[in-house]
Amino acid sequence: MNPPPRGAALVTGASSGIGLAIAHELARRGHPLLLVARDPGRLAEAAAGLRRAHGVVVHELPGDLGEAHAAEALLAECGARAVLPLEVLVHNAGFGALGPFDESSPDAAGSMIALQTAFPVRFTRLALPGMLERGRGRILIVASTAAFQAGPFMAVYYACKAFLLSFAEALAEELRGRGVTVTALCPGPVPTGFQDRAGVTDVPLARSALAVDAARVAREGVDAMERGRRLVVPGLANRLLVFANRFAPRALALRIVRRLQERRTAKA
Repeated sequence: MNPPPRGAALVTGASSGIGLAIAHELARRGHPLLLVARDPGRLAEAAAGLRRAHGVVVHELPGDLGEAHAAEALLAECGARAVLPLEVLVHNAGFGALGPFDESSPDAAGSMIALQTAFPVRFTRLALPGMLERGRGRILIVASTAAFQAGPFMAVYYACKAFLLSFAEALAEELRGRGVTVTALCPGPVPTGFQDRAGVTDVPLARSALAVDAARVAREGVDAMERGRRLVVPGLANRLLVFANRFAPRALALRIVRRLQERRTAKA
């Protein structure tokens, strides 16, 4: 007997980096895809590559998820394309900015919060009732090892990731036993275009033992999601770092992160 067809998977921030790698992993497992990203050209290129590589149906949904009512608009677009219900929801879209908070753009900080916290919460709230009604759904929220500590000189980005981790873990417990699972994916340094946008042009950590490539992060994240795990940290070195961080004095951890970020700021 053939297995039932896989349901649709929506991936935000899907035109490059971890998001695109997760889209490839889901397509390889037979999921039709809805790809969301802000740049229509890059999104179209990513979608074409996925179709060629895996032969799956790919819908392109360009848009700025940081805008007001973006969640409602995206869900309506999914319905208009007759791709509901969603079986898999991947919240990956995000960006960072390096530098002192008092010199940062208030608009950039607000956009970061809207994209990385407000949108995932609102869209999940809108999509979740349908998943619960069907008794089936998987939600993957891409946080970071940055979620486990505060980050001077990237204060808003680290805080957003901490919010995502807390939200994912709390929601996972609320939904336990109801057919819908939530998994927090917390990668360490991943060599992608993220560093360039954040203004981090020379990142030793991205070449260290902590670095894990996007394809492996995607594979481990999707594996954990399918098993219904609450949390996954790809790479042994990153798991050890997260474990050690539980026992380090917070003031010491803050000073270490500050020193690293100050060096990056100076180079940038």
